[in-house]
Amino acid sequence: MATYAAPVVYAVLVWWFSTGLILLLDHAPRRTHPWSMAGATLLLAGALVAVRASAGDTGGGGAYTAFTAALVVWGWQEMSYYMGFVSGPRPAACPPSYRGLDRFLAALATSLWHEFAIIVGGLAILALVWGQPNKFALWTYATLVVMNLSARLNLFLGVRNLHAEFLPDHLGYLACYLTRAPMNRLFPLSVTVGTGAAVLLGRAAMADAVLAHELIGFTALATLMALATLEHWFMMLPLPSAALWRWSLPGRGLDGARGAPD
Repeated sequence: MATYAAPVVYAVLVWWFSTGLILLLDHAPRRTHPWSMAGATLLLAGALVAVRASAGDTGGGGAYTAFTAALVVWGWQEMSYYMGFVSGPRPAACPPSYRGLDRFLAALATSLWHEFAIIVGGLAILALVWGQPNKFALWTYATLVVMNLSARLNLFLGVRNLHAEFLPDHLGYLACYLTRAPMNRLFPLSVTVGTGAAVLLGRAAMADAVLAHELIGFTALATLMALATLEHWFMMLPLPSAALWRWSLPGRGLDGARGAPD
């Protein structure tokens, strides 16, 4: 089991630290955001180079590099949105009269360019790993995209813990697109699929004759999927999620704190 412990611990630590760092930078004074975004863009360029370099590496190091590079690409997507650089054609609060489809389209208009950027990022990674044996950068990015979309839809449809107070001040208008409710129809499906996917990925990591990069890659992916599912539970259960990132939210209380950026 010690073989599996290292990628599990690595995935947990990278998830915890990257989430906290993004929260810290997002809530920093607005004057710091261009500098933060410039640094993130340099890291993005390096991450894409690393994706390409790791695609042909079937050793353990290749899996760690692919996993980390994909997280950096995703981190750029999150920072560019939450800092307001890549948002949508209508970054504004929802008109009070909007209901149903109108409200959904208004919510989409606040992040449409962000959605396009996510697609472009995925296509870039796909092109870089095409025809190569190590595609864990692509699978990691896809996991983040799918589970992030699920979390956002659940927040829109209704959850117990909105954590809207942890949105950066300049994105306070997004709170009107969140719904407080004891349950929604998507949530049971989200956590069931997430749990099932984590189990299947874990089984793939323990398969016979698994290659070095597959053992590490599938173990890290299983851990990431389990963490993403846990983040979904943060939206429904009174779990002390904010304590995990207390260091990244100086001066903010822990009541109702959100688990991670969505």
